[in-house]
Amino acid sequence: MSTTEPSKTSKRRGRRPAGQDTRTALLQAAREAFSENGYEGATVRAIAARAGVDAAMVNHWFGGKDALFAQAVLQLPFQPKELVAALMLGDPETLGERIVRRFVTTWDSTSGGTFPALVRSLASHDKAAIGLRDFLIDSILNEIMAALRADQAPLRAALCASQLIGIGMVRYVARFEPLGSADVETVVAAVAPNLQRYLTGDLGSPRSN
Repeated sequence: MSTTEPSKTSKRRGRRPAGQDTRTALLQAAREAFSENGYEGATVRAIAARAGVDAAMVNHWFGGKDALFAQAVLQLPFQPKELVAALMLGDPETLGERIVRRFVTTWDSTSGGTFPALVRSLASHDKAAIGLRDFLIDSILNEIMAALRADQAPLRAALCASQLIGIGMVRYVARFEPLGSADVETVVAAVAPNLQRYLTGDLGSPRSN
């Protein structure tokens, strides 16, 4: 026994090897860092240091901080930049349909995946809410607004976020019927027109008293 214990200890003290162990270590370190400091406060350098690897490994394995957040915390099965590029292919006037369809089919494929746990964490952890806001607004919706050259872009992005998170809440957490079990195209037909108005339509003017 005395010959095996020192070997285990030396491995724990040494630098993590390249490969899948590095990726796993980065994911774990990122979950901890994002939980403690939020999206903005958790730097790539700090995450890499916590994992015991060079900061370049974040780009090597994940392509950047936003993709690392997606896989470590949101655990989304897509890269933000690739998602935005795919959504912007096609007529801007049917963008709402593409967004709703992609959102629902992505989460339906995993029966809601981590969405219920994510939403429950948002209710009790302010930093998780900040992280989701920064990721969803900054990395996805603001990019879409920039591509559309939309007026009132911050308001439109926030309205779109409220619509998408609302769908997730009703379909995967509260499971309100019939929306909870409706087929994808039924959800698209019902929700997309409203989302499209948030994207490109007239948001109206505030009423004066």
